[in-house]
This record gives sequence, C-alpha cells and structure tokens, in this order.
Amino acid sequence: MYFEEELRLLLLSRHTLMYVVTDEENRLEFTIRQIAGIKLGMSLYTWDFIDGYSLNPNCIYEAKRNPLAALEFIDTTESTKPQVFLLKDFHVFMQDVSITRKLKNINQNLKRTGLYIIISASDIQIPVLLQKAFTVLNFPLPNIREINLELNRLFSVMSIDLKVDREDLVLAFRGFSIERIRKSISKLISSQKPIRQIYQNILEEKKQLIQQTDLLDFYPVNNNLEDIGGLANLKDWLKKRSCCFSKQAQNYGLPLPRGILLVGVQGTGKSISAKAISKQWNIPLLRLDVGKIFGGLVGESEERMRKMIRIAEQSAPCVLWIDEIDKIFTRLTSNSDSGTSNRVLSSLLTWLSEKDSQVFVAATANNVLSLPSEMLRKGRFDEIFFLDLPNIKERYNIFEIHLKKMRPLTWRNYNIKYLSQRTDNFSGAEIKQLIVEAMYNAFYEQRDFSTYDVITSIENVIPLAVTDQSAVNILQEWAKLGKVRLASKSI
Repeated sequence: MYFEEELRLLLLSRHTLMYVVTDEENRLEFTIRQIAGIKLGMSLYTWDFIDGYSLNPNCIYEAKRNPLAALEFIDTTESTKPQVFLLKDFHVFMQDVSITRKLKNINQNLKRTGLYIIISASDIQIPVLLQKAFTVLNFPLPNIREINLELNRLFSVMSIDLKVDREDLVLAFRGFSIERIRKSISKLISSQKPIRQIYQNILEEKKQLIQQTDLLDFYPVNNNLEDIGGLANLKDWLKKRSCCFSKQAQNYGLPLPRGILLVGVQGTGKSISAKAISKQWNIPLLRLDVGKIFGGLVGESEERMRKMIRIAEQSAPCVLWIDEIDKIFTRLTSNSDSGTSNRVLSSLLTWLSEKDSQVFVAATANNVLSLPSEMLRKGRFDEIFFLDLPNIKERYNIFEIHLKKMRPLTWRNYNIKYLSQRTDNFSGAEIKQLIVEAMYNAFYEQRDFSTYDVITSIENVIPLAVTDQSAVNILQEWAKLGKVRLASKSI
C-alpha cells in the first residue's frame, strides 16, 4: 500500500511531473485509475507511441507516433477538472532537445492548470536538465495480499482447485508480476502435469527471471551442512534458525535474521557454508557477482546496486550470497572512479542496516583488513564468524566426508587418524585436493589409491591457505575479545 499512499500524497501536493519505474504498465494504469480517478476524481489519459492517446473519446488516437505532439496536447488542454496524463515508455524520447525543452516549458504551467504528467519506464533515464523537475517512484511487484487476490480470481474463473497449501503458493510467486502469475498458472493447467510439480515449475521460472537481470545468479544448491567438516558453532547457529521465515516464527514474534559475515582463511569453507544455508533452510540462493555492480557510465553502478537490492527483496524469502565482499572495498583506495565506490558502499551499508525483508545476506571475505569499520559494527549482520584453519578433529571429519563420497564402501580402509595428524596448517580445500591428487596418481598406475598415496601428496604440497598471517592474527585476537565468533569449537 506504500506506493498508492505515496502517489495520492504527491497528487494532492501538486507534484506535477512523476517518473514511475515498472515493467507492469497495465497494473500501474489500473492503480493510477483507482487513486486519481476514483478516489481523487481526476480524469486519466494514457498515451503510447503506436496508438497515441486512448481511454478518452475526445482524444482517441491523438498524437500517434509523435511524442512532441503528445506534449503539445497537454499544453493546450483546458479543463476545470484536474487531469492525469500517463505517458508510456516516454523516457526513450526525453534525450531529444525539443522534448526536454517542451517538458521544461510545460512544467511552468502544470501547477496552475491542475494537470499531471506520469511517465512509466522500465529503468531510470532522466536527462540531467530534468532530474530536479521529476519525482521518481518505484512501482513494486505485487505484495502477498495482491498475489492472494489474483490467485483467488484465477482459480474462480478457471474453476480449478489445486491441492496445495495456498500460503506456500503465494510465497512461491513472490517476485512475479501479475501477468507472469497468470501465464504460470495457465501453463501448469495446459501442460496437465502433476500438481506436485507446481513448485518446481515456479522455481524454474523464477530462475529465468533472475538470470535475465544479469546482476544476480540463481545458484543451484547441492551441498548441505553435513557436507562441511567442522565449523560446529556455525552449523549449530544456522540449524537453530532453519525455520526463521516461517509463519510460526512470525507468530512467535521472532525478528527476521539479517545475515552473517564469514571471514578468515581461504579454503576453510566460507563459500560452501553460504551455499549450505539455502539447502538447510529450503529457500532459493541468489549469488551476487561484485564485478557486475560497477559500470562505466555515470550513475550506472549506483543504479545497479539499487536494482540488485530490489530483485533480492522481490525474490524473498531467499539467501543473498555476496562472495568476496572485500573486493568492493579494495576500490576505495582508487581515486579514479569519482566517488562511485563510496556511493555504492553507502547504499549497501544503509540497506544492510535498515532492511526488513526476508533476505538473509551471507557475505564472505578473505581479507578482513580490506573491510571498513562500518561493515564490521554490530547491526549490519547478526553475527561475524571467523573460519580458521581446521584443527585435528575437524581435519579428521573433513577426510571422512570426502573419502565417504569417493569410496563409500572402502573408506574405513584409510588411516584417517594418521592423515589428519600429518596435515597441520592445511585448509579443507587443500585436504580435498590431496585426495584428488592421490586418486590421479593411482589411476595412472591402474590401481586404487591408498593411504600411502595421500601421504605422498602431503609430502609434495606446501600448504598455502594462509596468505596474510597478519589478518589471521587480528581475527584471532578479535575472537578472544568477542568481536567475532569462532565458527569452530575449541578442542
């Protein structure tokens, strides 16, 4: 209801030029008609490049294929009644100097004449000369109430009775437009597939929608917490929050979890832990590639950050995995981006502090020294976990997990205790690679690999997990002071 109330207030306070970002023209038109036409008693005109003006018999097909004539029509309109003009996709013409000048001229008269111009567009493309004149609004995708109303209408019209939980179905359609929901339901009915596949179909469609944005990846999840060796404190923390987004948790009064920051040594399970959260909690995993945020045009990076946040919130509940978040802040030392990195950082930090959506942020960082103090303070994340090199008990667990996968029938034949003793200062990723190397060597000799082959791999490898010992020392000191929490239990 936020958009409807905001639009009503803007109309009442004589904000005459508005710019609405949306891909749902029909739903926006319906909403404007409800607010401006029914509640405020204003007339509504709509214009698009192909058909010109419509909805009003006095101007049908007026200004077809002529955006300047569309503005001329508004400028010459005389009426004692306030009127709203919805111009669809008009942003593509606003770079033309005649259009820009005409809008500036019209703006002087709109308040006096009681006329309002609303431009709908899929993204923000406002010329610099007009930026101060426009009020920008984001038209949100349907909320839970709107989705529920649309499903009720569809099921009534189509005379269908899906044997599924209605609340779960509504949540599954979060992030879909009304038109997309209609197509999804029609596709399901037409395909005559079993109803149990409806959630899988919705998940596939949501995956396609997110990948089309070229900002986030809908990441497949194949790992669970049992695939991670050690990290008992972290796994225990995550398991206790497995039902954090459920209706029961909301009724209980639990606040929504914000996220966690995983810092520490490379190869100790930060990325796999982030992926396992999605599997454990049974919600989608979205991965942000930090490099995709930064663009070459002025304002492009900030817009991409806002768009990323919008997509994540529309897809909630979900896990947003920001891998190697420290890469964002290495740019802050550069003076070549005219403050772009600082503005992107500010947008991200503000969202992390103020977000109230069901988006759980799982961020990972290798170099804690690159992270600004604002990122590490309490309130950005629920918890900061330090993932150190595995201790001997955890190394035993890591060997056991990988050997069970690779040799499920004979894994007990390997001297795991001795191998865990020989791999001090090895990370979990390096331990896995030791086994892989042993398998390659044995396969080349046309035999199965043995404990001795793994020992040979150990002797030929120097562990390189700790690339910045100073950062690790700081994290260990912070753990003693309680600034960060150890992901593993001490032995």
